[in-house]
Amino acid sequence: MHHDEYLRFQQRRDFFRSFGGMLGGVALSNLLGAAEAPGNPLAPKKPHFAAKARNVIFFFQEGGPSHLDLYDPKPALQKWHGQPLPPSMSKNLNFVFVKPDAKVLGTERTFKPYGQSGTEFSDYIPHIGAHADDICLIRSMHTEAFNHHPGQALLFSGSTQFGRPTAGAWVSYGLGSESQDMPAFVVLSSGKGTSGGSMNWASGFLPSTYAGTVFRNSGEPILYLPNPPGVTRDTQRARLDLIRKLNEERQYDTGDASIASRVHSYELAFRMQSAAPQFLDFSQESAKTLEDYGVNKEPTHPYAVNCLLARRMVERGVRFVMLAHASWDDHQEINRKLKKNCAITDQPIGALIGDLKSRGLLDSTLLVWAGEFGRTPVGQFERVDEDPGRDHHPNCFSVWAAGGGVKGGQVIGKTDEIGLQVAENPVHIHDLQATMLNTLGLEHTRLTYRHMGRDFRLTDVGGKVVKQMLL
Repeated sequence: MHHDEYLRFQQRRDFFRSFGGMLGGVALSNLLGAAEAPGNPLAPKKPHFAAKARNVIFFFQEGGPSHLDLYDPKPALQKWHGQPLPPSMSKNLNFVFVKPDAKVLGTERTFKPYGQSGTEFSDYIPHIGAHADDICLIRSMHTEAFNHHPGQALLFSGSTQFGRPTAGAWVSYGLGSESQDMPAFVVLSSGKGTSGGSMNWASGFLPSTYAGTVFRNSGEPILYLPNPPGVTRDTQRARLDLIRKLNEERQYDTGDASIASRVHSYELAFRMQSAAPQFLDFSQESAKTLEDYGVNKEPTHPYAVNCLLARRMVERGVRFVMLAHASWDDHQEINRKLKKNCAITDQPIGALIGDLKSRGLLDSTLLVWAGEFGRTPVGQFERVDEDPGRDHHPNCFSVWAAGGGVKGGQVIGKTDEIGLQVAENPVHIHDLQATMLNTLGLEHTRLTYRHMGRDFRLTDVGGKVVKQMLL
């Protein structure tokens, strides 16, 4: 606020205060009502109805993991291996890099049933498979987007158009946060980094308070968070007190609600300066816990740290944690590359499920494992002697959920004999989003934000709750 503006504000306020009488009191009351002091935009909010889940951990496997090599066994792939798709199957197909008459690619993976449910999982993911009775596996997911950026935008924002709020932002907007010292929405990244980048955790047209905060798993947890040399905590506190006072004066004068978000961001950053480094202090974790996650060994270390951080964050009230691992975009050498990514992620994810369960947190924490699409049953061959890969495939793929009101030990949906098309119980991305919000006590058609004259929502104009998924 400029000095002249501040003087004019003081003069107006002094006028109302000194005017006295009923007219002055009414005027001051109206002014105060129009511009309340900044509040906390992340204060906990009541859900629309009783919730089963209080937090979300979203395992985002960027690039499109192969459902055919991990979650959806297809013996017929071996029968058709090396042969082109018959015309009845290839009609109206639209792949990104290969032609519809490309040769079928069998899988070298073996599958076996796990748990009392007998759900089959690949030999690459035994630690996830060990929790089959907690997992609801959807084999009939489908999407419209067959390229990475639009696919990721649809998965997280409900639209292939960029610039809309993402799932974590919507959840933070709808429920606020139970953590006083950390953001409501935290992002933990490993691997090459997602191709969609910050688009996958942006707040879009929601206030920036609801955007995801990237949290690093080594060094400074959040870049530029610590004070620079020579600035003490007391100095920083005094500076923030002055900034807060000026912002309150400004909001009082203008009624600009966005100032509340700005004030809250400053205050949260100040509290995070003490709280964030504590998250990386694993000295209170048992040696067995660190071993179970694979924290102190390769290749699991980075992802194991992120999984352990995710548990510590939901324990402390962080509302939405995204673990983004890239890349699963296996156009060539699918056997080698898929093995590498599973070796990195399978043990930590299995350990996290077991850890949450043993601490009584799984019932209140929704886990979702997903990529933006799946992979084709036909192969992508660059050279005759090369280990081939698979192309992008939006027509059908697999996703799973566990905990937080989800009924485990079941498989929803079915694909055809080679995993090319959905055969039973199709589940769209919007349906998954609606169901995720439902576990949190949020009705997806009511969680809206008015922007440019329209009430937007995460599920766009579609979505239905998959009731079979829920307890």
